[in-house]
Amino acid sequence: MKIVHIITRLILGGAQENTLITCKGLAQRGHEVTLITGPAIGPEGELFEQARGQGFEIIVQDRLIRPIRPINDILAYFELKKLLTGLQPDIVHTHSAKAGILGRYAGAAIRPRPKIIHTVHGLAFHPYLPARVNRFYIVIEKAAARKTDAFLCVADAMTETMQEAGIGRDKPFTTAYSAIEEERFLNAPDVEEIRGFRRKYGIGEQAVVLVCIARLTELKGHEYIIESARRLSSHFQNCIWLFVGDGNLAEEIKRQIRLVNLQYRFKFTGLLPPDKIPLAIHSSDILVHCSLREGLARVLPQAMLCGKPVISFDIDGAREVVNDRTGRLIKPEDVDSLTTACEELITDTALRDRLGQNGRHSVIEKFSPDTMVNTIEKVYEELSA
Repeated sequence: MKIVHIITRLILGGAQENTLITCKGLAQRGHEVTLITGPAIGPEGELFEQARGQGFEIIVQDRLIRPIRPINDILAYFELKKLLTGLQPDIVHTHSAKAGILGRYAGAAIRPRPKIIHTVHGLAFHPYLPARVNRFYIVIEKAAARKTDAFLCVADAMTETMQEAGIGRDKPFTTAYSAIEEERFLNAPDVEEIRGFRRKYGIGEQAVVLVCIARLTELKGHEYIIESARRLSSHFQNCIWLFVGDGNLAEEIKRQIRLVNLQYRFKFTGLLPPDKIPLAIHSSDILVHCSLREGLARVLPQAMLCGKPVISFDIDGAREVVNDRTGRLIKPEDVDSLTTACEELITDTALRDRLGQNGRHSVIEKFSPDTMVNTIEKVYEELSA
């Protein structure tokens, strides 16, 4: 089949890594795959180097940007329509909010009309936005759903939320868990490499490291981790908190840490390329993820593949991988429970190991690239039959 994927930007992020693995997997199976993306604007880094030479074509459309700019967005729609008319795909598969809207409308406007699929990695509407903004996003998504032949979701929770909002109720929904290139996570680096990573960031060999891997931006919950660290730091002198990532709130987060006089207990790596994320997790002991909105954070199964226990707020799809056998699921914004969970895992090495091994066994098949691409390819074939 001739397949076109459309995404807003190739920054370092879960939706982007998912899309690249999908395009690569489909190309390896003999499909003719093209990826249309906007420029990688922002402090989050980019994935263009990882995308090149993987068997599919990449087209950068400069007007396809994340912020809403009505005139620019109209022009982006017409450019997408022109590109799709020339490509004549059998399948148009969109990702992310902006590309999902423009791409589905553009795909539905060309002839012959391709089958149109949209993957829900996360939702534009959520409880932390004003009600009027959520209503606007829901109206837009309902309209775009009429141009959609099928939805893929990275978690069952996304399907439930979409249908509760009345979006695409007459369309088929399929869960395709966001695949991970698993070998890099399953195979631990050697001891010297882990020691070298720790030395680089001033982390002692005996330290218990609680790592958070997330963009340093709104709704990622770093403030809850900082508060739990404030409560724990005096009781656990051997604990270090490691923040992996960058973003527009980097300086504000560092300011919050200075205010509680914990700058010597927090380490920052800045942006790490995707191939260094496994090393960061293997060099740590506990993953803490306090995002307030997320489809299903890829870092949760990534940490489990590394054999590490996870602590996560109970949002969106987190409960589909995190439970009492693999980690601790915490009510969002509940710092008391977050602190208790961290204390429990800091003090009990055997519990950390047991939860980590349980997590590894629970996600290997569910998050493999073959599993995801099989699911996606089946949806394409059913629509094309």
